[in-house]
Amino acid sequence: MMIHRRILAPLALLAFLPLAAPAAAQGQDWSRIVTLAPNGAFVLGNPKAPARLIEYFSYTCPHCGHFEAEGAPSLKAQWVRRGLVALEYRNYVRDAFDLSAALLARCGGATRFLGNHEVLFANQQAWLDKAQAFEGSAAPDDRLGAITQIADKTGLFALLAKRGITPAAQRQCLADKQAMAVVLGLTAGANDVADFTGTPFFILNGKPLRDVHAWAQLQPLLPALPRSGK
Repeated sequence: MMIHRRILAPLALLAFLPLAAPAAAQGQDWSRIVTLAPNGAFVLGNPKAPARLIEYFSYTCPHCGHFEAEGAPSLKAQWVRRGLVALEYRNYVRDAFDLSAALLARCGGATRFLGNHEVLFANQQAWLDKAQAFEGSAAPDDRLGAITQIADKTGLFALLAKRGITPAAQRQCLADKQAMAVVLGLTAGANDVADFTGTPFFILNGKPLRDVHAWAQLQPLLPALPRSGK
């Protein structure tokens, strides 16, 4: 399987304080609960779950899109929902198109991230087709100008506007230097992960999962589900 690895020059990683985690409750559905980790990554599910799964991903990686479509629904509905697994999303930025999408996904913070993330992947092929047509055309020399033009020309602005995030708000997200530092810092952190080869890449309870890049490979490694099905 071909996996993707291309990196922009990283910025220094900033330290962030985590948001207060929601109080656990019996029968709690964790599948839409998102909090912020100290490293700035978003975490889906129970922050105190017995298992922690880290996913390094790229919005321009077709294999990441395949995992999001094939494996993520079951992962969320079965393991995350029950509070058995917390899923930490870590960006691995490969190019300017990916950077633009990564910054827009963070628009609105933890309450908006999951929906933004899902819609970007659900429409990945459509905006990547526009990106391929746009790639190679003249772009502004400055990074902010370039990723803003990308968001406009590939339809990312229009896509997130349907979620109620105005283009003006999205432009502010692209210009957010703190968010830029977090995204590029998470990307740079992958260079310190043993056996990291590209995206998607998973770490389960601190152990990098070598040669595990698809749902069929990942699922057997997850904690056993309760027999009751609850």
